[in-house]
Amino acid sequence: MSNDIVLGVIGGSGLYNMAGLDNIESRTVETPFGTPSAPITIGTLEGKRVAFLARHGIGHHITPTEVNYRANIYALKSLGIDRVVSVSACGSLREDYAPGDIVVPDQLFDFTKGRKRSFFGEGLVAHVGVADPFCPDLSARILAAVQETRATVHQGGTFITVEGPRFSTKAESNVFRQWGMSIIGMTTSPEAFLAREAEMCYAVLAHVTDYDVWHVDEEPVTVEMVIQTLQRNVATVQEAIRNLVKQLPAEKTCTCEHALADALITNPAVIPPATREKLDLLVSKYLDTAG
Repeated sequence: MSNDIVLGVIGGSGLYNMAGLDNIESRTVETPFGTPSAPITIGTLEGKRVAFLARHGIGHHITPTEVNYRANIYALKSLGIDRVVSVSACGSLREDYAPGDIVVPDQLFDFTKGRKRSFFGEGLVAHVGVADPFCPDLSARILAAVQETRATVHQGGTFITVEGPRFSTKAESNVFRQWGMSIIGMTTSPEAFLAREAEMCYAVLAHVTDYDVWHVDEEPVTVEMVIQTLQRNVATVQEAIRNLVKQLPAEKTCTCEHALADALITNPAVIPPATREKLDLLVSKYLDTAG
């Protein structure tokens, strides 16, 4: 397993078309959970190897519900990647988080209904802690990287993930605001939880494309509106990623890489061999030493 890739970036299929990215290769990775959304593009940026994965496939043909989140995270993990940045479009549920702004959220609310949320099951149970679902160390570094671009960036906020692919009704949008949600999107859950189970640092660079449908002085969100803002934000996001890679140290100050240390509850003696083999990448360092 290679460990020379310092960062994985999950986002749009065109995100990696940036100046300064060279020595580009494409890897097709198969996993026990199926095929990832797209081949993984790996290139050299600021002298370091970085991997990019198009969450919705090349050409954006996979709905938020259809994304194979488990395969995506597992594939990045299998390449030795231990830090993941999610670049996500979002709607704002707050007046002060305006379209064109960037948010680095610190909390997550899962309002999805039909997704595979865990690698575990089939005879192996784990209860991973996600009280703080985003890596604080990586989030702080993303914030600093965006601040260098001089874009408007907000630190903190709760990101609610809805099922999609439709946008919200006004009633739903107003309820989410009453609940104290800050931004809304369709893909951060279960991606963040799977990354925690895989003991990877995971943080979100969310760029606001619209005011959802709650704002009485703004037009309700449309695909055209989202695309226009996305295109304007691409250069800022690419610059932020370059800044992040440039200053990303080898050492960490977080505990993400030990997330499963106290999470596995199943007696190793009763774990089915097939399940043990399927999850070996995630759990071998604990089960191989279990007495």
